[in-house]
Amino acid sequence: MKGLTEPRVDLATWDPEDPERWDSRFAWRTLWITTYNLMLAFCVWYLVSAIAPRLNDIGYDLTKAELYWLVAVPGLAGGTMRLIYMFLPPIVGTRTLVGGSATLLLLPMIGWSLAVRDPGTPYAVLLLLAAAAGVGGGAFSGFMPSTSYFFPRRMAGTALGLQAGIGNFGVSLIQFLTPWVVGFGLLGTAALTPQQKSDGTDIWLHNAGLVLIPWVVLGMVLAAVFLRRVPVEANFRQQLDIFREKHTWVMTAIYLMTFGAFSGFAAQLGLIIVNEYGGFENAPDPLKVAFLGPLIGSATRALWGPLCDRFGGAVWTFVAGVGMTLSTAFTLLFLSPSDVGQFTWFLTGMLAIFFFAGIGNAGTFKQMPMIFPKRQAGGVIGFTASIAAFGPFLVGIALSAVAPRAFFMGCVVFFAFCTALTWFYYARPGAPKPS
Repeated sequence: MKGLTEPRVDLATWDPEDPERWDSRFAWRTLWITTYNLMLAFCVWYLVSAIAPRLNDIGYDLTKAELYWLVAVPGLAGGTMRLIYMFLPPIVGTRTLVGGSATLLLLPMIGWSLAVRDPGTPYAVLLLLAAAAGVGGGAFSGFMPSTSYFFPRRMAGTALGLQAGIGNFGVSLIQFLTPWVVGFGLLGTAALTPQQKSDGTDIWLHNAGLVLIPWVVLGMVLAAVFLRRVPVEANFRQQLDIFREKHTWVMTAIYLMTFGAFSGFAAQLGLIIVNEYGGFENAPDPLKVAFLGPLIGSATRALWGPLCDRFGGAVWTFVAGVGMTLSTAFTLLFLSPSDVGQFTWFLTGMLAIFFFAGIGNAGTFKQMPMIFPKRQAGGVIGFTASIAAFGPFLVGIALSAVAPRAFFMGCVVFFAFCTALTWFYYARPGAPKPS
């Protein structure tokens, strides 16, 4: 077992920038195990968004505002937990961080499996279970900075792009799996009686929470057996120095544009479709298309990592900002529709937003290790991810307070502002921090 778990290089002298003190095999193994767990974490974070559109079908009686809030709460909880997670990598180390997080993922999965079997579950309990799902979002701000310790700067775009992109795939995975697994009794759980929809058909909605439990347990085992920590250590007080850096705040705004939009729209897209197009005859089924946006955004994030390593992250973040601004302006033309036929154009615009957001997510994660020293880069990655994780909450609350057209107009303005920041500080010739 020692040959499987110990790298050739002594971790006490670990330094990715020195080939003699870096082991690529160990670094990549750490990346894949952490990424596997991160994908499952994102599945749990978006579990509520996959379940919520079906709750009223099985006996719940929730208003539009209550459903928006229910889907928004994991974003609030995830963002808050990320503010804690961002400090953990240099304190507890990779193995404890990843393995412990995987264990916590079991709580919301089991909780939601029980809640959907009882339509009498109080709304307050549903909100608590939604908050518990936030641990899946919080993990990102620990996993990504930890991974940045294992790779040299020249490979940061590829490594972090792959981890974040494949991890983000968990959003579309749970939204894709749920419509399928709720149609039958899973092996070993067929004895659990299904729920009945209003039309009298059966649905096994509890499967959405049960289906990934064995895979989470596998993630716990992999973390315990194969992961180790490297000697990057700092206490809480030492890590606060990132807040004195102007570029911490600039990059936070830019990442709020890219990942904030990705996470927010991914969580709320199903409900937007229901509320904007659900009143038409032959209305589109949100659960059959909601996974497409996160899938596209995750894929582009992973694919653009090597391109960011080659050409720099800033130029791609700038391209992403321009694309997101124009795509959002296009999409708002098909809100408050007069005909169900407009849905195709609405969906096209939303998928374009996800596409460019994925590029921007890859670009920003290449930029941060280039702008900041390694320990600070880990902290900045964690903090910017913490703020952007509020995306599902901010989008949900905004949509419950104002009309979708007004919200999308506000997004156009914000995206244009962040694109200008990217150009001025990082992408233009002679920029203060070319990255």
